[in-house]
Amino acid sequence: MTEPTAPYVLGKKPFLYVVVCASGIAGDVGTLITAAQERGWDVGVVATPQALGFLDVEAIEAQTGYPIRSVWRKPGEARPLPPADAIAVAPATFNTVNKWAAGISDTLALGILCEAYGMGTPVAVLPYLNAAQAAHPAYRQSLERLTGMGVLLGSHEPHRPKAGEGADHFRWTEALDLLEPKMAG
Repeated sequence: MTEPTAPYVLGKKPFLYVVVCASGIAGDVGTLITAAQERGWDVGVVATPQALGFLDVEAIEAQTGYPIRSVWRKPGEARPLPPADAIAVAPATFNTVNKWAAGISDTLALGILCEAYGMGTPVAVLPYLNAAQAAHPAYRQSLERLTGMGVLLGSHEPHRPKAGEGADHFRWTEALDLLEPKMAG
């Protein structure tokens, strides 16, 4: 008889990667980290290179206990994060959603997301973009491709262009709500 490997078994905390994209609300990612930790997750952050400028790196690293990853490891370097049991992409930008759906892996964050499909890692995505970007046909096609791959899509509505609004309505914890049923099964 083999032992179960589900992350909630035998006291092992599930490990959540939070992939953060360059967005005006990225600095609030601590909200998701805190909620995940309160729900029993261990958390590591993977940021797109541009997202680093939106984050308080020291505060996030202190909160998670792990370094923020944004570039690939060099050969022979130790893995700074355990393997992901699940991934939350929040906030997900127009750029990241479209590149990910197209299979473009030009950053560590995108590489991890592209591999997640083949590894069977559950992924939830919480897009944050404006209505003009969301109107582009590539975006809708990208969402269709990602959901067809089993990616769990959050419900955030695009905000008005050039308004930078919607941050107060961004449901950070929705990523956890989407992922937790996948983890229990």
